[in-house]
Amino acid sequence: MIELGKKRWAMLAAGFTVLITAGCSGSKVTTISSDELSRYTIRSIALVPFTSIATPQVRDQGDPYFSIPQSVRRSDIYLAIPSDVEPPPKQTVAVPGYAAEKVTQLFWKRLQSREGVQVLSLGDSTKALSANGELAKATPETAAAMVAKRLKADVVLIGLVSVFQERVGSRFGASPPASVGFEVKAVAADGQVLWVGNYYERQRPMTEDFIGFLQRWAFVTAEELAQYGVDEVLKEFPFGVGAKK
Repeated sequence: MIELGKKRWAMLAAGFTVLITAGCSGSKVTTISSDELSRYTIRSIALVPFTSIATPQVRDQGDPYFSIPQSVRRSDIYLAIPSDVEPPPKQTVAVPGYAAEKVTQLFWKRLQSREGVQVLSLGDSTKALSANGELAKATPETAAAMVAKRLKADVVLIGLVSVFQERVGSRFGASPPASVGFEVKAVAADGQVLWVGNYYERQRPMTEDFIGFLQRWAFVTAEELAQYGVDEVLKEFPFGVGAKK
């Protein structure tokens, strides 16, 4: 009887492990540091307002009952559709105008409590960015480098919000759920990109993202999802030390 009980516990544990493994949706955050990073001493950081992608994006309409492995590209998976049946049109959605400011403020709030580096005034960064009309024609990296020189900052953070889709529904059921995606770069005064962080997540039900759903126990708003993304990206930020919660 004891041996039988052990086998049952082993089977339950194995099943639970499989559930967790199958339910994890993979890494939502990716970061990369430049090989030149060690040559720079970073004592001051400036954050300029994020921008948002202008082109409407195809709405994420992933089938909640069909999870596509990360190792397989969506273009490699297709369903046979009779030639006389017209496929449904793709829906597009634009990033709302307030999304860039929202993500900027989330980063600003977290950076202010960062130890080991001086975070310059967001207002000063905004003024420096708009003071020179030529910056509007420059690439984001070039503009960031010029702002760094003007403010005498060691590095400037720039960012782009590519997805900011609000949930449709409530905390107990949403279709579609919230989706958020953004990229942030740290650019030195000489124009060198020292670090890049990316975050993308479309909140998924427990059957597809077991660990992620346990962290929230509800369908969250886009702002709540963005806050999670900012916190996770800054865990990999190589400058200063984040305040412990």
